[in-house]
Amino acid sequence: MRKHKQQRGFTLLEIMLVMILVSVSAIAVIINLPRSSADAAEVRAQQLFQRLTLLHQDAILNGWDLGIRFDPTGKKYRLLRLTKDGWQALDHRRIPADTELEDGLVLAWELGDGVWGKKDSLFKQGSLFDEEMFAEEDKQEQEKPPQAFILSSGELTPFEVYIHPNSEAQGDQNWRVFALENGSVKLLRPGEDLDDEVR
Repeated sequence: MRKHKQQRGFTLLEIMLVMILVSVSAIAVIINLPRSSADAAEVRAQQLFQRLTLLHQDAILNGWDLGIRFDPTGKKYRLLRLTKDGWQALDHRRIPADTELEDGLVLAWELGDGVWGKKDSLFKQGSLFDEEMFAEEDKQEQEKPPQAFILSSGELTPFEVYIHPNSEAQGDQNWRVFALENGSVKLLRPGEDLDDEVR
């Protein structure tokens, strides 16, 4: 009788199983690695660009008057819709009303050129009527009006949004989203310039 010699080592199946386990755990680690602030700024700028484009189309198709309000802290913005009860937080099936930026990111915005960007006016800002005289006693807290409008006529309040890491200064080296009066929305990469004929 011959004795079988004991095999030493691993079978192909065992080696493949170990490789699968190592690769799955490596994928889990890579997914959970923190992204850089520059990458997060790109994602948030693309997100805002896509939302504004979609909302502009929805405003025209559905006859909605929409708006956007930027928080003074530079950490979030709110999308609004004009209803019979005044401005309300947007209730959209695909877009949340409130968006907050990650830690390490800042959002800054400026009104566009032309009439919108002028600070001087012939008239004093405010209401022509005594608001207190017509106020209802049981009136609930109203939403603040938006700072930029997306109208059902297809017009947009021209504005520019800068999204950048806290460590960088606001400027042309940031991700920027432009909303133009003619209804177009542009996304600019760092260092990219908006064509003069578009403005």
